[in-house]
Order: sequence, then structure tokens, then C-alpha cells
Amino acid sequence: MASLSKMSESNNISMENNTAIKTFIVDDDAFSLARYEQHLLNLGYTDVRCFDNGTECINNLTGEPELILLDHQMNTLNGLDVLKKIKRFNPDICVVFISGQEDVETAVQSLKYGAFDYVVKGDNDLARIEQVLQKMHEVNRLLKRRSKGLLTKLISLF
Repeated sequence: MASLSKMSESNNISMENNTAIKTFIVDDDAFSLARYEQHLLNLGYTDVRCFDNGTECINNLTGEPELILLDHQMNTLNGLDVLKKIKRFNPDICVVFISGQEDVETAVQSLKYGAFDYVVKGDNDLARIEQVLQKMHEVNRLLKRRSKGLLTKLISLF
């Protein structure tokens, strides 16, 4: 029972943190775009913007998104091209690649160019996105804890 309450406490913490994360969703399929937006809203994300092509996303990067859900197969620019431009603009933006294909080569390429993870569209994609977002929150928490430790060590030197 202790682990269940700890898990519930962990979910509450991440739900609170979701509201502060500026998120972009990029997908040329209107149904997928609306579906992912609603899912993020249900998870507690409040600052969500949707784009139906990669060019619009790139043109709005000055809005400083922290998280981008990015489709691979789009009409104007494909997801890999958009990913490269996002990472050139700001390598710290967390990009989760979403594709309708289970293509290992595309998955490897997306990770090579800096995607945080790769999700295949389908029956289980919403649960998979939620898992990836929990992993992202955990990585961010660990990085913040680590940087605080480094800052404390640096301050102690003076």
C-alpha cells in the first residue's frame, strides 16, 4: 500500500508540473492533432499549441516550447527535417517523435538527431506518450537535483 500512495503522490506532483510546460503538437492529420491535444489537456497540460505543419512550428519556436510532439510523415517538411531545425534553434527542447510506421531506421535517425523518444501511432500510443512524458519529468527532476549538487559544491569552494 505504501508504494501505491507513493505512486499517487508522484502522479500528483507531475500533474502540477504539467501546467507550466509550454507544449507544441505538430501533425498534419487533424484527427491525431486533436486527439493528442485532448490527451495532454486531460493530463493537466494547459499551455498547448497545435500546428498542422513543420514550417508553422519552426516559425513559432521563439515562443520557447519545452516539449514538442512531432509527427514524422507530413506534407511540407518531414519530421526529421523539422527535428534538425528545432535542435539547431534550441537543443534543450524535448522532442518526442510520433510516427504511423514501425520503422527502425526512422526511429534510430530521430534519436540520432536528438529526439527524446519515438512513439508509434496506434492502439497504445496515448499510454506510451504518457509513459514517455513521465520519463521526461523524471529525467528533468534528476538533472535539476544534479545541478543543485554541483552548484553547492562550487559555492563551497569559495
